[in-house]
Amino acid sequence: MPKIKVLSIDDSSLIRQMLSKIINDDPSLEMVGTAPHPLIAQQKINELKPDVLTLDIEMPEMDGITFLKKLMITNPLPVIMFSSLLEKHRELALDALTIGAFDYVIKPSANVKNDIDRIAEEITEKIKSAYHSKNKRLNKPFEKKIDKPVVVAKTVNTISTEKLTADAVLPIPKVLPSKPNKKIIVIGSSTGGTEALVECLKKAELSSPPIVIAQHMPEFFTTSFAKRLNTLLKIEVFESENGMEVGAGQAILARGGKHTILRYKNDKYYVEVIDGPLVTRHKPSVDVLFRSASITAQNQGVGIILTGMGDDGARSMKEMHDLGSHCIAQNEQTCVVFGMPREAIEIGAIDEVLPLDKIFEAAVRRAR
Repeated sequence: MPKIKVLSIDDSSLIRQMLSKIINDDPSLEMVGTAPHPLIAQQKINELKPDVLTLDIEMPEMDGITFLKKLMITNPLPVIMFSSLLEKHRELALDALTIGAFDYVIKPSANVKNDIDRIAEEITEKIKSAYHSKNKRLNKPFEKKIDKPVVVAKTVNTISTEKLTADAVLPIPKVLPSKPNKKIIVIGSSTGGTEALVECLKKAELSSPPIVIAQHMPEFFTTSFAKRLNTLLKIEVFESENGMEVGAGQAILARGGKHTILRYKNDKYYVEVIDGPLVTRHKPSVDVLFRSASITAQNQGVGIILTGMGDDGARSMKEMHDLGSHCIAQNEQTCVVFGMPREAIEIGAIDEVLPLDKIFEAAVRRAR
């Protein structure tokens, strides 16, 4: 099989050298070139025809966001954003995803050598997924105007080498609580989910059932993403806080760097926000949210699993399904990455497989 050709755009020679070693050490990847800024990168893209780009944000001559916008208009390619500047304006990292970047990896701001193993696993996995999914990217132009160079911040990575199950955070009780008398929708998503959630929920109304979402995102990013969803959707969207109730026409987005658990008391659904180990290498974990939904909602739940790498959510969605919840998976044709939905389908956790634009209507029908 031909190797996946990668071009790295970064003004740091140390980072370019590090990425070259990581990528060339993987037998399925090849670093065909590097560039210190986008103007040189454009020439090398034309000459070397790379399959995937890694792109820094703050660079001389032209910032990465401006270059990304131009690239998606003139020559769309799968792009992995690779930056350590993710604190002052975190929402601009979401801008990159909406403009057309496939995903992002947090570049360490210090002790780069100590983080090589973590970066290597994460960035090679995402490069491969970006390459194999390059024809499925929606590449919808982002409407918000971005005038300033991007300054975005160091945050906590959500991926780990160990892989625990939901038992590590929320064991199944010997006796289930009483069943609620209200329906609820729970959603899990990962790579490609920032766009997929908007598309899925754009038909949600103020009369829609309560919704709780686990999207793989680091700490701090979910604050900006919840605010963005709130401006794009008809329903109210909140970042999860411990004890927060969720009712009709509302959605709670699981806080980055924590697990969000669904509970029910006094005829109302609410969430608990807890710390704990990474589950299926993530925090928030879809498996933790779905496990809590299987225990709390039982046959009153509707589960939705959207685009994403890996298998987070599949095991606990099967538990939801077996306790009477109706479970829906996004189909392969509309997924950026078909990993999570495929895993759920293969273990018999799914009742319906639907294109993205049909999922929420089907969920509401089942909820009613």
